[in-house]
Amino acid sequence: MLQAIGLTSTPRRGCDFAVRDLTFEARPGAVTVLLGAPGAGKTTALRLMLELEPGRGITYFRGRPLHRIAHPAREVGVLLADVPGRPSRTVRGQLRMLCAAAGVPVARADSVLEAVGLHGLQDQRLGALSTGMERRLGLAAALLGDPHTLLLDQPAVSLSPREAGWLHELLRAHATDGGTVLCTTDDPKEAARIADHVVTIDEGRLVADQDAADFARTRLRPRVAVRTPHAARLAAVVNREARAARRSVEVVTENGNRLCVYGSTCAEIGETAFRHGVLLHQLADETGDTGPALAPEAAPGPRSAPASGFGAEAGPHAGPRSSGASPSGAPPSSGPSSSAPSSGAGPAPGAPEEALAAPGAGAPSGPAPAPRRGSDAAGTHVRPVLAGSVVPSRPGEAGSRAAAPGGALPGPRAATSAEDAHPGPLPPPLRPKPVRSPLHPVRYEMRRLLGAPATYAVTVAVLVASAAIAVLLARTGRTPLPSVIAAWPGLLPLPPAALGAGLLGAFSFGDEYRYPVLSSGRGAVPRRPGLLLAKLALTAITALMLALVAAVIDLEALRLVYGGDLIPVPDNWPTLCASWAGLAVGCAWAGLLAAGIFRATAAGVTAVLAVPVLITPLVQKVLVGPSVRSITGLPGRLRELSWTRWPYEVDRWLMGAVHVVAQPVGAALVLSLTALICAYLLTGLRRRARW
Repeated sequence: MLQAIGLTSTPRRGCDFAVRDLTFEARPGAVTVLLGAPGAGKTTALRLMLELEPGRGITYFRGRPLHRIAHPAREVGVLLADVPGRPSRTVRGQLRMLCAAAGVPVARADSVLEAVGLHGLQDQRLGALSTGMERRLGLAAALLGDPHTLLLDQPAVSLSPREAGWLHELLRAHATDGGTVLCTTDDPKEAARIADHVVTIDEGRLVADQDAADFARTRLRPRVAVRTPHAARLAAVVNREARAARRSVEVVTENGNRLCVYGSTCAEIGETAFRHGVLLHQLADETGDTGPALAPEAAPGPRSAPASGFGAEAGPHAGPRSSGASPSGAPPSSGPSSSAPSSGAGPAPGAPEEALAAPGAGAPSGPAPAPRRGSDAAGTHVRPVLAGSVVPSRPGEAGSRAAAPGGALPGPRAATSAEDAHPGPLPPPLRPKPVRSPLHPVRYEMRRLLGAPATYAVTVAVLVASAAIAVLLARTGRTPLPSVIAAWPGLLPLPPAALGAGLLGAFSFGDEYRYPVLSSGRGAVPRRPGLLLAKLALTAITALMLALVAAVIDLEALRLVYGGDLIPVPDNWPTLCASWAGLAVGCAWAGLLAAGIFRATAAGVTAVLAVPVLITPLVQKVLVGPSVRSITGLPGRLRELSWTRWPYEVDRWLMGAVHVVAQPVGAALVLSLTALICAYLLTGLRRRARW
């Protein structure tokens, strides 16, 4: 069971609360729909449940808040907004990478692909998927951990009717298996069609908490849609005949030549138009929404009054909206929910209002919850109210923010009176928690690195450029052999292999922020030691392999073009190899850390280029100056300070490392890495302090 208690967002400067004291629950075995107009606070409510937005309140998933769940992906499956991921990555590669993040076997990716109908598109690029295929992929990612609860934000938006029907069937199947489904929508008819329970919010406040049958009866009303060039004349005739017959009929004028008639049928309107010679362009049954009405000053367009003395049909609202506008100023829902009566799709005249709900919109499965405090005898937990109004909390009158059902919710909140400026006593502030790192960070990073075509493109470009530059440098014979093998001319700030290593390092964190697959719609990438160490280790290994392969290919290219006699082995080859490896790893780590600090790949590349262009000249001025001291004998002095006695062979390696670091580029890299590590730790601590 999902239990949301007192969710209240933190208002931004100059803005009101997006969500205000929202309390409801979603039962297992049922599909719960969070209904509201665009801007009503549905997405913010989901983000508050997932602890991604600063605010107050708490959400329990089967009795535990999200930050206390060891494996969140196995408890909650989330689909917020679009499916994130690098467009060049394949569908299977994306899901296999997410399998490592969720801690599930890699075979699970193929299982969910087959379940959502994407098995034949497993090698398709993400950027080439249609909207429907993207939604299927997002649902597959949400189902990877076999979660008990699904949280989906507008899952059927922009889908064709066939795709939407398939999605609703899948959600129903998940609920039938005992899972909990909570999805959002702004279409009342869709909510009545797919939901077992409907929670309606408006301007961030709870408006109604109802079963689907009660929702369809109180929120949706049948109407007759009429389009005629003589709309005013037909409206007057219908009102006059309704008063004469003492029937409750309401006529609403929409868009000049369109009428919506409540309380009548197509046959009656057609006969009236025929008797009075009124030309009709359209006559069809529809389902109208009588949800939270617009404020009087915001109601667009005129509206004709109901028949005198016999107002519109009694209901919990002041009447249907004018001009077909959706609640709280949403765009009008002018499209008919059914075609003309001749097509057989619309409800029959005089059909009961309960028939408006689709099959499956009846009473939810599972045990019925205890009545909420202040509920009425009809089974509607909280009676609907007009948009923007305040539910009174006087004795004997229901309050919209009732306590938990039967005291079952941990820490239930007492009902409070609503005040615009002060929401009343609330639980301690809810701070957004950092997104959890992958359960298998090394495996995740390997699949992220090897699953991106950019990795292979950069590697091939580096090797080809390095071989070409080495052959050109060796042609004149004036370039030292180490520079020839490294393909490092004086015109370039860094050799191609070092630049490629830095670019791959920048991709390592840059992709996480640009395509945050670890945090679907969550914004930030976790700063967990496990993920950072995995990225540092794999980036270093990649840089070493790239440097080694580049050097080997350069040697073979020189041997092929000029022969092997021109390539003598230098005496200080260990020091040169260490310098070459340190340069590649240092550039890779500089790009990685800079991209993690500034959340952009371009920042990582800039940091790599800044080492030889800006920092190395400054260090060179300091090191090239006259010196009267020497570091000779440093290993012996270090041996005197240490507790252990290391072999004397270590002295040679230690002095070699000192000489490598003493080079201008080496010293600049050490300084840059030290500054970047400190900045990375400082920004991580500052974010945790704010949270």
